Amino acid sequence: MLTQHHTPVCLSLASFDLPLWSIVETNATLYQREPERFHVLLTEPLIQDAQIGAGTAPQPGGMSTPRLLWLEITPYRVIMTMQGNGHFSYRHFWEQGVYGLSRYWLQTTDVMENNQIRLRNFTRSLFLKGKKLPSHLRIEYELWSEQVQIGHYVLNLEIQLQ
Repeated sequence: MLTQHHTPVCLSLASFDLPLWSIVETNATLYQREPERFHVLLTEPLIQDAQIGAGTAPQPGGMSTPRLLWLEITPYRVIMTMQGNGHFSYRHFWEQGVYGLSRYWLQTTDVMENNQIRLRNFTRSLFLKGKKLPSHLRIEYELWSEQVQIGHYVLNLEIQLQ
């Protein structure tokens, strides 16, 4: 069973203990794969790479390609993957009460280099609202590097169903 809906969404990420806050409002495609299993696919609006040094102007072609965000959602686990822009990608795995994995990749021209950063995340809570289709997702988690906590975050996804 594959059903598809195009709908406005608001994705936000905030930190409880760092000055970090980001919001993306855009349209997304919501796919229902099975009962209680959904994929949300959205394109993050274009961001300009500001490569401005002292007394230099932005370089032509400094525009990045749009970034594709893909969320695989169930009431028990969420996987979010960002790919695109040619420089940076990541994947987060969240499951309530579990230490998941957050991976970040920095792409370079050297194919042999493995520029992967692996962090652990502990999912404090995972809340999914909506009976037939999800309308709200909230994930509260901690990010860890070895034994050092590097932040407490909340990710919210509001899906505006018609």
